[in-house]
Amino acid sequence: MRWAWRAAGLPAGALVALVFPESGLWWLAWVGLVPTLLLVAAAPDRGDAAWRSWAAGAGFALGLYHWILGVLGPLAPVVAAAMGATWIPVALLWWSCAARRSASTPRPGGQWMGGQALRSTTVALVVVPSAWVVTEFARSWHVLGGSWGVLGLSQWQVAPVRQLAALGGVWALSWLLVAANVGVALALCRGTPPTARLTSVAAPVVLALVALWWGAERELPEPAATLGVAGIQPGVVNGPERRLRANEELTDALDPAAEGIDLIVWGQSSVGFDPDENESVRDRLEAVARRAGVPVLVNIDARRSGGSIAKSSLLIDPARGIVDTYDKQRLVPFGEYVPLRSVFGWVGGFTEAAEEDRRPGDELTVFDVAGARVGPLISYESTFPDLRRSLARLDPQVVIVQGASTTFQGSWAQPQQAATDAIRAIESGRPSMLVAVSGTSSAFDGSGRRLAWLPADRTGVIRAELPLGAVDTLYVRWGDWVPVLSLVAVVSWVTARLVTRPPRPRARSWGSDRVRTFR
Repeated sequence: MRWAWRAAGLPAGALVALVFPESGLWWLAWVGLVPTLLLVAAAPDRGDAAWRSWAAGAGFALGLYHWILGVLGPLAPVVAAAMGATWIPVALLWWSCAARRSASTPRPGGQWMGGQALRSTTVALVVVPSAWVVTEFARSWHVLGGSWGVLGLSQWQVAPVRQLAALGGVWALSWLLVAANVGVALALCRGTPPTARLTSVAAPVVLALVALWWGAERELPEPAATLGVAGIQPGVVNGPERRLRANEELTDALDPAAEGIDLIVWGQSSVGFDPDENESVRDRLEAVARRAGVPVLVNIDARRSGGSIAKSSLLIDPARGIVDTYDKQRLVPFGEYVPLRSVFGWVGGFTEAAEEDRRPGDELTVFDVAGARVGPLISYESTFPDLRRSLARLDPQVVIVQGASTTFQGSWAQPQQAATDAIRAIESGRPSMLVAVSGTSSAFDGSGRRLAWLPADRTGVIRAELPLGAVDTLYVRWGDWVPVLSLVAVVSWVTARLVTRPPRPRARSWGSDRVRTFR
């Protein structure tokens, strides 16, 4: 039965993936980890706890990334196994806190030593959420795929709770959610004394109530002005010429003066030609801006004069032509470049990995649009809290993200990316708008309130009035202080365990006056 219990981790972990869009069961994030925690707590030893958590992590990865499995091909189980391994350190810390058994209890299942119950409860409520945040932060490194599937992102629709991101970023939300799961799991563990059971439930409830109170009281200043933005979503249009023409037609159908539009935005890869090398394309883009009478922000995905391919945001002014440019810095691993291509280039033989690496940009920038400061980002870059924070330090008033996920059209990837922008807006204190070629496009103010939403099954124009009031949040000022404190908590606990561990009994010597008896 040991392998059956280990395999039970797969559905337990997959359950957690339902907290994200498209299913959007945000409330499940508060208790969805409990089945996995109880399964691990019941493990008879550390090795079995590791196996069960590994299976749960792999199940979460398969549920979260099910839309990309076809693209990964034979690498899919490898990716799932690698992501599943990130759950093991958290599980072992949890098992050390929760799976304490007395010598008179031969069966597993979380039996608590009476004198250590309250102390273990307190440690579990602090160390386990901290370990979770540390692992989430580590796997959010851009080479590993970014902060996709961070648990805190699930709360993007819960107005009071999501405000916590202004204090500690999405990491503060994840910490609170895991603490709630740990509290429920401790209360359900067999043999937990009443005092420890009460503490395990009361502590997360108090923290959640404080977060709810603070979020409900948080108010943003009234903006002095707004920026009217229209985003063009033509849908899946194959071929660079047809895609360019589709964007032109939707743009020409607008009446910016009558509709209060100050900026028109096209999605990522909306232009498949380099206007510096193709004069006719440059003339067409400038003509579009002149007809609209307002700036147009397009996105180039083409080979440049130096021979390399780059993705760039180009701001086209009706009177002056191309006035500003931003080159995408964070490229999608295997999608836009292959890390260590000399070593992993063979992956392209049986996956849809990029045949040629795109050239990354080297710095963030801010555009001046109709008297407003606009910070541009491109698709994948919107998933990184640190990049949004760095951009906020350049003091833009709004952030515009140009996106494209046509490879995963109709999948959970599109609403998940659109929803992520709500948390990014709160973290940075700046309104944000995502314009995707084929959806889902979205817009949020600095409190994460939804201003506009255009799903992937529709084409046309998404319009939003973005308030120009920027707020300097604690997260922008202090950065990733929650992961840092979490790491300190974990290291301190592990160090304390190593220092206070009783010494191992030394083997008896084989002296002439001693006789060993073998039975």
